[in-house]
Amino acid sequence: MNTSHPTTTTHSTPTTSHCTPNAAAPDRAADRAAVNIAHKLSLFNDLWAQKKIADVNDYEVKLAKLKGEFVWHSHPDTDELFLVVSGRLTIRLREGDVVLGPGELFVVPRGAEHCPVADEETAILLLEPKGTPNTGDAGGPLTKAPQPLA
Repeated sequence: MNTSHPTTTTHSTPTTSHCTPNAAAPDRAADRAAVNIAHKLSLFNDLWAQKKIADVNDYEVKLAKLKGEFVWHSHPDTDELFLVVSGRLTIRLREGDVVLGPGELFVVPRGAEHCPVADEETAILLLEPKGTPNTGDAGGPLTKAPQPLA
């Protein structure tokens, strides 16, 4: 009978830190709070309405809940990142469909015509430049500006 135990690795804490705060940087405590995606998703139920949860340089990080088919559109000036949080998302492209499950992402290349479709309620995270219309060049009644979530 083998009585050996698995090897345990320990890590020592360095006595000096190389992560010294920059004294010139503004103190923005709110910017240091973690964003809980599940909690943010629990704050709304409307479909196809993007909710801004963070800014990254000139980009917005947005959440949305989807069900059904959106509109065919493209974004001539930017790529669009879709990350599925829950559910399943089909991104129809003229060249063929891309099907995504939880934890999977796809970047629609700039200018590529696409149509998101969710047969079941699906939660996604989007990353796009600020001011990017959700309907891209298609416009129409489904165009909505992203709303910030508290």
